[in-house]
Amino acid sequence: MIDQRGTPHAPHAQDAPPASAPALRSKLDAIRSTYGFEDVSLAPSTSTIEPADVDLAQEFCGLELRIPVLASAMDAVVDPAFAGALARLGGLAVLNLEGVQTRYDDPAAILERIATAPDDEVQHALTEAYAAPVREELVAKRLAEIRATGAQAAVAATPGAARKWGPFCAEHGAALFLVQSQVSSARHLATGYDPLSLAEFTRFMPIPVAVGNTTSAEAAFQLMEQGAAAVFVGVGPGAACTTREVLGIGIPQVTAIADVAGARDAYLERSGRYVPVVADGGMRRGGEIAKAIAAGADAVMLGSPLARAAEAPGRGVNWGMAAPSPVLPRGTRIKVGTVGSLEKILNGPATVTDGSQNLMGALRQAMAALGVRTIRERQQRGR
Repeated sequence: MIDQRGTPHAPHAQDAPPASAPALRSKLDAIRSTYGFEDVSLAPSTSTIEPADVDLAQEFCGLELRIPVLASAMDAVVDPAFAGALARLGGLAVLNLEGVQTRYDDPAAILERIATAPDDEVQHALTEAYAAPVREELVAKRLAEIRATGAQAAVAATPGAARKWGPFCAEHGAALFLVQSQVSSARHLATGYDPLSLAEFTRFMPIPVAVGNTTSAEAAFQLMEQGAAAVFVGVGPGAACTTREVLGIGIPQVTAIADVAGARDAYLERSGRYVPVVADGGMRRGGEIAKAIAAGADAVMLGSPLARAAEAPGRGVNWGMAAPSPVLPRGTRIKVGTVGSLEKILNGPATVTDGSQNLMGALRQAMAALGVRTIRERQQRGR
């Protein structure tokens, strides 16, 4: 230091910095920019193709799909009749094994009660409806009814119920079993019960086992290593789900899909096995489906957009499957209305301009503008 006369002198002790100052970091330093559907758009390619030449067909977990659409395992969306209707259009419906279809011989009255209950009574109606036990004979009956429509039977259960229902459903004709929870991880710890071992479960199951939901590349890669036949992406993005509000958990869908698709590509390079990625939730219009595919999804799982079909059992409403919780519901009943047939919603012709009808026509148009003929070609050509 220099004194007023310009003479150098040693600094005082209080002027010197601490010998070992700690490195101070903010929690904000780890925050990363993420993107939802509203944050991105698709840039047209330098070459385009005719939309009629776009082929949306693919093999999904050993099943042939003509369109990349799965119907959510929600009671307002899927029953055996709806599964048959979607199969005829080329998609795949997933039945909720722990829903009203497997608790009641005739669930029509229960569905009517949920659909018409006043807003201040709907949570009580949901809790009451799901208090009845799941019945083995009804699970077998619903599987038989789905297969009788000509559809492949795909079913979903939570990890706690998977060990019981997985082998049973495989024996009764199910072609795909989805282990679905709010947030899926490769390693779940619990002190009150024996958690499901996914690696063991996929090893002894005679049919493909898909797993969801996650938003993490690392978790998705581990799920693939443990035998997942497909990985579903999305925590709380759906219109009937309030997980992001209640628990504060979730990642915007474009980023989540792209991250998990990156894990799929890395796993394919290491193992030689291709594991499809399914974007689950948050898509209401054709443009959002196109963005999900462009981000890396092989297929999309739709809830509320399909609950609007005349064939859907929800009577113009939809609700999240975590909504019946008597202590911490993470879903809500929403009124989506009935806008027409499933054919109209998926293939048109559209009578509105908001992108909520002719979803597959919009996807074909978008892929044509990007210059790709198939979904697999879209994945191979990058993002």
